[in-house]
Amino acid sequence: MKKYILLCFVSFLFISASAQKKAITDTGEEVILYQDGTWKYVNGADSARAVEVNKTPFVKPSTNTFLLKSKKFNIGFWINPKKWKVQTDKNNDDAEYELHEETNDLFAMMITEKSEIPVLTLKDIAIKNARKVAPDITIQKEEFRIVNGQKVLLVQMKGTYNGVQFIYYGYYYSNKNGSVQFVTYSTNNLLIENIKDCDDLLNGFVVLQE
Repeated sequence: MKKYILLCFVSFLFISASAQKKAITDTGEEVILYQDGTWKYVNGADSARAVEVNKTPFVKPSTNTFLLKSKKFNIGFWINPKKWKVQTDKNNDDAEYELHEETNDLFAMMITEKSEIPVLTLKDIAIKNARKVAPDITIQKEEFRIVNGQKVLLVQMKGTYNGVQFIYYGYYYSNKNGSVQFVTYSTNNLLIENIKDCDDLLNGFVVLQE
């Protein structure tokens, strides 16, 4: 039952950012338009927010031997194929890849877009979508990391759906060719107990040569 609830919730959480519309104001500022009539600047407010940079370098584990390449732009993830299995039947149509770690019941999802979207805007869209079904969504951790030489945003968020607490823990990245959300998720206790497995998966992130 918990697995079913989790998958229902995640289908709302990670809705493609391309569902939002962009526009230009009469002063030349680029803004994101949301379906409820609200809007926000693409660069203005985000660039003003201070997010700390974790100075620890993060690198691909040697156990991550299989490369999943995005078909949309030049990024990929090295995974441990003995631990993480690619799901053939996806629960979210916006996901390019979905993975499952059966031993500890961990999940992961990679959503890619061909649009360059600031990572803080990607995070805001994910939170906004999540709050439609879990109004108590909160950010527990947020920092920039250098992963295999690339700057990514790590976000850990927690929410409750049908009385079950979930944690979403993942990376957000964007370049001129596109944007990606690569997020691990599970119930609160399982993700905290197995966060090293999540970090090992996420740290397989690489930017590929064009």
